[in-house]
Amino acid sequence: QVQLVESGGGLVQPGGSLRLSCVASGVLFSDYSMGWYRQAPGKQRELVASFTSGRSIDYADSVKGRFTISRDDNQNMLHLQMNSLKPEDTAVYYCNRLGNRAWSWGQGTQVTVSS
Repeated sequence: QVQLVESGGGLVQPGGSLRLSCVASGVLFSDYSMGWYRQAPGKQRELVASFTSGRSIDYADSVKGRFTISRDDNQNMLHLQMNSLKPEDTAVYYCNRLGNRAWSWGQGTQVTVSS
């Protein structure tokens, strides 16, 4: 049973920064391509950043140049450094494997960008 636990969210002013972390247990993390997703109220969950097992990185256009994804396979961890945050980044952020065979979703971590 794979367990995903996200942390690092909070309330931040526009232009601020946060660093999210996700730890995965019950899986050989390095075998999997991983992503950060977010879901804003009333909207569908969307992929914002991905880091494949082959070390390829990609970002949604809305976060490109502001967010940086990284992974530590030794620690089974995925990170998302978020800079220059905007109110439209407000959402619950989740990590999971890429593709259509997602593991059970964790509780996510709330990011709220507001003055």
